Amino acid sequence: MNCQIFKPGDEKLKHFISIADLTSDELYNLLHLAMKLKAEWREGGNKPLLKGKSLALVFQKPSLRTRVSFEMGMVHLGGYAFYLSPNEIKMGGRESVADVARVLSGYVDGIMARVFDHAHILELAKYSRVPVI
Repeated sequence: MNCQIFKPGDEKLKHFISIADLTSDELYNLLHLAMKLKAEWREGGNKPLLKGKSLALVFQKPSLRTRVSFEMGMVHLGGYAFYLSPNEIKMGGRESVADVARVLSGYVDGIMARVFDHAHILELAKYSRVPVI
């Protein structure tokens, strides 16, 4: 699956599935943007680039660092993230992966997932109408 990176002003669906899918230019630009945003934050805060945007954090595999980094990244950029625990969704069990993708993409602007099976990420991206990370 091809990874596509968000470009300001480009409203096409963009997923970030694997860093291996990035070209060297895309990786350079992504890291450059990350360093720029971090420097802005240290100098007093970021512009609200994600104002009014929401991100669903779907976890099958709990992770303190992943959860906190995504939640704080959204806060710093003016957006909102909310955590969905493994017990709330039961993705791949009570809820099919395709159904989770369809339902969430009707309510949020992006989906971040930390799962045990990489195939679940690919399936989320296949059925989602919003970017999947």
